Amino acid sequence: MPSAAVATATSPLWFATRATGLIALVLLTGTVVLGIVTSVRFARPAWPRFVTVSLHRNLSLLTITFTALHVLTTVTDPFVSISAVSVVVPFTSGYRRIWLGLGAVAFDLLLAVLVTSLLRTRVGPRGWRAVHWAGYACWPVALVHGLGTGTDGAARWVLAVTAVCALSVVSAGAWRLAAGWPAHAGLRVAAAAAAAAVALVTAGWAWAGPLAPGWARRAGTPAALPGHSSGNGTTASAGSAGGVIEGSGAGTLRSGAAAFPALPFRAPLTGTVASAPGPAHGDSTVTLAMADGNAVRLKVVISGPAVPGGVTMAASSVTLGPASAPARYTGHVTVLAGSVMQAAVSGAGQRLFLAIDLTSQTSTAVTGTVTAQQAGG
Repeated sequence: MPSAAVATATSPLWFATRATGLIALVLLTGTVVLGIVTSVRFARPAWPRFVTVSLHRNLSLLTITFTALHVLTTVTDPFVSISAVSVVVPFTSGYRRIWLGLGAVAFDLLLAVLVTSLLRTRVGPRGWRAVHWAGYACWPVALVHGLGTGTDGAARWVLAVTAVCALSVVSAGAWRLAAGWPAHAGLRVAAAAAAAAVALVTAGWAWAGPLAPGWARRAGTPAALPGHSSGNGTTASAGSAGGVIEGSGAGTLRSGAAAFPALPFRAPLTGTVASAPGPAHGDSTVTLAMADGNAVRLKVVISGPAVPGGVTMAASSVTLGPASAPARYTGHVTVLAGSVMQAAVSGAGQRLFLAIDLTSQTSTAVTGTVTAQQAGG
């Protein structure tokens, strides 16, 4: 499947965060489905009701366990600085604030269900039931959190898992509406209509948001992430066999302007893709040589052992400058994460942080943006 330039960090904590989050969503889906089955008092000779209740309880504990692991790996992962406060106090993080905040909301709801379940005899059945029903809101909130914050949301297998989770809950909910509240037909119809509307809105948002190019920037990814990576063991892919990306395009500067913009700045870039062999046998090189007219020239070179669809980064170099001095600033890649790159460059008595967001990629062309700011600025 062609792509212009995609990089994926291989930090164990980065992978653990994504894996535990997806597993927690699957477990939460099972918990919600079993909870709905329990609410209609489903039972068969081969499947007594106590089996459903026990599975629901044990699956709930597993969900909380993997959610806690997800939170722990998120907080300890150095790629972005997410404090322990941000995972329990919604919308306080500087990284994708809204979508990470929804994760905090889902986590708080899970904690509320856990605490009230442990103190059920003290809070009483009515209070426990109220919190437990509110806990069902955890699932849609967690689903939107995963789509909005996750870096794998557009991957086909992740989309398939998410779709199966959504279909499972929708099917269980439809069964609940058909089997329950026989004396409240109007309420059931209204609930079904509301659920359908929410599902359609969520699907439309996902298509126009997380599944569309440039979501990392629009989701609230900071221009310069505080985390860093040595670059070893990082995979980059370009087209079907690595490549060279070159090009130029119009920017946000006034027409015909060739002066290098004052810091900080953000410039749109365009480029094309061409393959290039690596410096050693079995190696490949991916070069991004992008431009914004004559004002900004950016070149990123990533080289290392070739792997299917790309190259494992063993070395990197970055140059930035105007057309008259394209190597005014030189440095290396510090972070590779999905379609977002981070780099540190220095020159002309300055040290800069760069954030490169590839917003559109094909096997022959790429567009994106570069944000540059002075280190410490």
